[in-house]
Amino acid sequence: MSTGMDAAPGIVAIVLVTVATLALGAYGLRFSRTTSDFMVASRAVGPRMNASAISGEYLSAASFLGVAGLLLTFGADMLWYPVGWTAGYLVLLVLVAAPLRRSGAYTLPDFAEARLGSTAVRRTCSLLVVGIGWLYLLPQFQGAGITLSSAVGGPDWLGSLVVGVVVLLNVTAGGMRSITLVQAFQYWLKLTALLVPAAVLLVVWLGDGRPGAASPAGDTFPGDVVAWSDPLAAGGPQGLYLTYSLIIATFLGTMGLPHVVVRFYTNPDGRAARRTTLLVLVLIGFFYMIPPVYGALGRVYAPELAAAGSDSLVLELPGLMLGGLGGQVLTGMVVGGAFAAFLSTSSGLAIAVAGVLSQDVFTRPFRGRRLSGVTGFRAGAVVAVVVPALVALSDSDVGVATTVGLAFAVAASTFCPLLLLGIWWRGLTTAGALAGLLTGGLGSGLAALLTLYTAQSDGWLDVLLRRPAAWSVPLALLVMVVVSLATRRTAPAHVTRFMVRLHTPEAVALDRG
Repeated sequence: MSTGMDAAPGIVAIVLVTVATLALGAYGLRFSRTTSDFMVASRAVGPRMNASAISGEYLSAASFLGVAGLLLTFGADMLWYPVGWTAGYLVLLVLVAAPLRRSGAYTLPDFAEARLGSTAVRRTCSLLVVGIGWLYLLPQFQGAGITLSSAVGGPDWLGSLVVGVVVLLNVTAGGMRSITLVQAFQYWLKLTALLVPAAVLLVVWLGDGRPGAASPAGDTFPGDVVAWSDPLAAGGPQGLYLTYSLIIATFLGTMGLPHVVVRFYTNPDGRAARRTTLLVLVLIGFFYMIPPVYGALGRVYAPELAAAGSDSLVLELPGLMLGGLGGQVLTGMVVGGAFAAFLSTSSGLAIAVAGVLSQDVFTRPFRGRRLSGVTGFRAGAVVAVVVPALVALSDSDVGVATTVGLAFAVAASTFCPLLLLGIWWRGLTTAGALAGLLTGGLGSGLAALLTLYTAQSDGWLDVLLRRPAAWSVPLALLVMVVVSLATRRTAPAHVTRFMVRLHTPEAVALDRG
């Protein structure tokens, strides 16, 4: 823990990031009036702003802290996390982005109901959105606790409290309008906060052996560096399965993440949605080149952290390598960037979950009353943030990147089959969609619970349950197809018209109109 003067840079960084976040949120409040403003920013966000905002919310605690920690502990195999998280946008670009925008829906449950005409499918999708959102919010609060504990000596619960309060203030005040400005700013803040210290630390590494330069933790470079830097060096059959299951989850899970998908509803049209996705690929691809630098340097200067599987490597490495005032300044930078990561991702998730809760819970009649759209959205935001913040206080030693990987697995096992078949196959039926969603949701959801709250073993059954995407995604897809074929006569009557809408460019539709 840091105390006294060591904690000062971290405290200053957190205060500055918090003030800037609230100030931008207050500025965005001037433009937020209607329900459409709060949920999808009135569908008027341009590609460059939207790409920065998507990248800001997508680069979460797992990206800022977790990837470097996993690389430090497990080696180059863990590069599949950032590779998969980036490549997932390529799948999203090719198969989903433009048609989803043309659907005219606000949320994933909106799309499911419009495509299938079923309230049962909508309610199932609503439950899944809330579950995935909460599972993804959990590591954001855990990461905030790690950051405040490591950098400023605060208790673990303090990080969850501060992030929760700031997110609630911004989301309930201005919704998507406010958060778009905040997240776009926070992407560039996170990039700078990770890039500048990495560049300085590389200079320190290159200067080893010169007067005044830091010294590596050992006399020689780590002896296991070859195995550490070689993917699948000693994984065996289980290592191969874990790697390919991770690839499937990250490649296909992006399209089912509620806070990512809702962003494409904010684009003016399908062409802007595709341009946004291309820019996102560039922005997050560049960002993910940086965490491996911390992982590699940590292997040289902080091998003792590898035994603990530390998510705090990014926060501790500047002080270990540089020390003094320079190390404190760099530590303050990464603390500020990490805090921005928690705020931006938590804000996006809160909006996605709040949108679903407001439409399917709080704006429905309750004791003869119905909350208005904006009031219901704000009530949903409170529930969306408070529940995972409380769960984050429970005991779980699972790393933040691993928890995010579980959220990707659940999304890939449920919404990926629904979106792919719903957009590209007119034969999908209500019964098929429900059967597939339940199959994928129960299988991957059980895996998430086992990983978070039970002890790990080395058996194949445990491996299959803890990394389910390799079997849960194809199983859910197969169940959707088979049940839909068995119930083909129940296909919605409006499906042809809806499919034409999904695949007709807006310019063509306007010309015909």
